[in-house]
Amino acid sequence: MTTKDTTITFSRRAFMRTSSLAGGGLIIGFNLFQACKPKAAAPIDLASLNYNDFNAFIKIADNGAVTIFSPNPEIGQGVKTSMPMIIAEELDVAWSNVHVEQGILDTHNYTRQVAGGSQSIRFGWEPLRQTGATARQMLVNAAAARWGVDPSECTTNEGVITNAAGESLGYGEVVKEAAAMEVPDNVKLKAIKDFKIIGKDAANVDIDEIITGKPLFGSDYKTPGMVYASVMRPPAFGQKLESFDDTETRSVPGVIDVLKFGEKIAVLANDTWTAMKAKELLKATWKADTTLESTEDHDTILLGLLDGNKFETLRADGNVKKAFAEADKILERTYESPFLPHNCLEPMNFYADVTEEKVHLAGPIQTPERTAMMIAEMLDRDMNQVHLEMTRMGGGFGRRLYGDFAMEAAEISNLARKPIKVIFSREDDMADGIYRPAIKYRIKAAIKDGKVTGYHLKEAAINSNMYGLIPNFFPAGAIENYQVDVAKYNSNITTGAWRAPYTNFLAFAEQSFFDELAETLETDKVQLRLDLLQNVKGSKDDRIQYSPERMEKVIKMAVDKSGWGKQPEGVFQGFVNYYCHNSHVAEVANVVVEDGTPVVKKITCVVDCGIVVNPLGAMNQAEGGVIDGVGHAMFGDFAFKDGEPQAKNFDKYRLIRMSEAPEVDVHFMKNEFSPTGLGEPTLPPAGGAIANAMKAATGKRLYKQPFTKYPELMSVPQKEIIG
Repeated sequence: MTTKDTTITFSRRAFMRTSSLAGGGLIIGFNLFQACKPKAAAPIDLASLNYNDFNAFIKIADNGAVTIFSPNPEIGQGVKTSMPMIIAEELDVAWSNVHVEQGILDTHNYTRQVAGGSQSIRFGWEPLRQTGATARQMLVNAAAARWGVDPSECTTNEGVITNAAGESLGYGEVVKEAAAMEVPDNVKLKAIKDFKIIGKDAANVDIDEIITGKPLFGSDYKTPGMVYASVMRPPAFGQKLESFDDTETRSVPGVIDVLKFGEKIAVLANDTWTAMKAKELLKATWKADTTLESTEDHDTILLGLLDGNKFETLRADGNVKKAFAEADKILERTYESPFLPHNCLEPMNFYADVTEEKVHLAGPIQTPERTAMMIAEMLDRDMNQVHLEMTRMGGGFGRRLYGDFAMEAAEISNLARKPIKVIFSREDDMADGIYRPAIKYRIKAAIKDGKVTGYHLKEAAINSNMYGLIPNFFPAGAIENYQVDVAKYNSNITTGAWRAPYTNFLAFAEQSFFDELAETLETDKVQLRLDLLQNVKGSKDDRIQYSPERMEKVIKMAVDKSGWGKQPEGVFQGFVNYYCHNSHVAEVANVVVEDGTPVVKKITCVVDCGIVVNPLGAMNQAEGGVIDGVGHAMFGDFAFKDGEPQAKNFDKYRLIRMSEAPEVDVHFMKNEFSPTGLGEPTLPPAGGAIANAMKAATGKRLYKQPFTKYPELMSVPQKEIIG
């Protein structure tokens, strides 16, 4: 079965307006995502629109200058560069002449202003292309009308329209006429072979500001009269505020006010340092409201769930019970992972200014619309009173999907009636996080006559289970009798999405299991995976998310590019293939033993994510995902005792260091499929690749993360090294 190149059908009607620029220039605006709304239509009275209220468009000045607004949050995944590249391609302008600006939240004109799930480019691909192509066609129509020729006789090239007679007009010269044109339907898109911008390296549009320290991030945002808020929160999950004494805090010079809101206390001051230091002088008493949970308790609970029979079945093919009853041999293994914090380089922060007239919000947020809606509801305000500006984010990884820190800012501003910037310290960030849930997997395979006849995956997780698509990833469809069951324990510790949710650990568990299964079957590890994929080809099961043909290609390229099985003595390799976020990935890890310890030296990574919009940005994303996957599998550990996090800064929480980062060799499959996810898919396979390589190096299997927590499994006896 070949996975269909699925696209969503959008209305092609773009949105257009004109306005005067300072200095007399005219601009024409095209909404980036109006095409996402099937029933959307261009307004009849274009002149009635107020330019200051509309910013989701292309701007073309009469001198030909082009500004493209990027609608989605920029979290480091590069969409502020790549989304405008798509528009510029179809608009047919020179990328060097394009200026990019960040759009604000605009629920009227945009849809899916979200940074999450590696879906921005995937969902934006078609409407963004149509937006650029519609703009180009309207400009061509205007030029053709001036010349009195048919638009089909005109061509465009980098912002210049030329007719059959060789006459030319710049886009800026026909902006005014284009504004009066009817918005065309069914515009023609470029052939992929004619792309000039897409597929070419483009530097990050913010790179100059980033390296010179210009204000871009939420932490940089400030307004006149703004004050800073540092918040004291319950030190343990399950506690509530009983009482507090703020006498010493209020005596600190620069402190403006101390406010209680809910179970929290905010210290307002003229600067961040004063607010944070004054907060330390608060004397608060806390009481347990519910059970104060510990990691040891969670371990026992999750193992109990795996041993129990209270599961929800997410997928069941064939007859798993019969397959195991008739098996010649059964392989069963359990895999365990801890909670993990997000640890964004830029701690959580947000700005809010709540007045009678409006609610002005600004900051780094992955879900601007959802956050604005929650704040509007909390303050009992209409959404049209909420104005939200998105800043660049210093990391997110899922943490900034949750607007808790933005809601704090709005609530404090509403109480204080001042513009407020809430900013977390690193300790605040780690102690009051929304963590990756602790999870345990138990995988069991039935073997009959040398074949895998049954596969049963059980998941036990804190708070929430894998989402519904994951049970349809590989090896679903490849094994006749296949079942996925899930169970969860409801904890008062907040959990949520962490880069590549669930698959970030499941890939390690399943891919380690496949390697051990190949050893049990005494077959080649790569060939086992290829054989399983053969079982899927020709399947008519629409639930299956992945393409066996595309997966087979990335596997074969990874074998080739990594020199699989052809390494010199002393280099041990581990192989994985995985599908998530609509992309197919294969990775090979190279490990060597140094002073009795396996060291990861290189990861070869092959990715099929369809058309690569910006290869330079794509390479950064793929490499970063691999290193993140290696680092957290090796070192990431986080525990609770009586509800309190046991690591609150990097002195106790281990991250991968630059000297430990392996070489990453990335290769992209070339095809003409529409783009799929990239920010997350290279992370999940990394843990499995290094675990399989370490087994080859040490002879010992790893079943728990982080690997360095189990040194007895991460060493090779000296006599074996010498021998």
